[in-house]
Amino acid sequence: MTNKSHDADVAFIQALAELLRDNDLTELQVKRHYAEDDSLNVRVSRMQPQAAAAPAAMQIAAPQAAAAPAPVQASGDPAADPGAVTSPMVGTVYMQAEPDAPGFIALGQHVAEGDTLLIVEAMKTMNHIPAPRAGIIKRILVEDGAPVEYGSPLVILE
Repeated sequence: MTNKSHDADVAFIQALAELLRDNDLTELQVKRHYAEDDSLNVRVSRMQPQAAAAPAAMQIAAPQAAAAPAPVQASGDPAADPGAVTSPMVGTVYMQAEPDAPGFIALGQHVAEGDTLLIVEAMKTMNHIPAPRAGIIKRILVEDGAPVEYGSPLVILE
């Protein structure tokens, strides 16, 4: 590998580390193919203390919750709310089936058990997230296109 390729790989890894930090992710893994016998496997991860693991998962939703027109919850931890619907996987949230389609849910909307609340895309598979029970959408904690981690709170049902 030439020094020029090495410099480009270092810049690539630094960019991945910035993505990790800027999106409050805990891990990224990427494989780059240059030629048949030349590739680069990169895994960038952040270790977090056990006590900080739950708040770290919530941090992805917290800045987006401020952008949503939802009232601020007194406890400050949406994941602790008994009506919290959490992400069953790591992925990207989509609030509607197609870019120009209406959203699945809105604040104050009544949903029945099994209704699609949103979609989490993981590895190019669209996973519909159903309402675990009937209720009213009290808070929407994520925005369309936002990355989420396993266990991240998505919606609060009342």
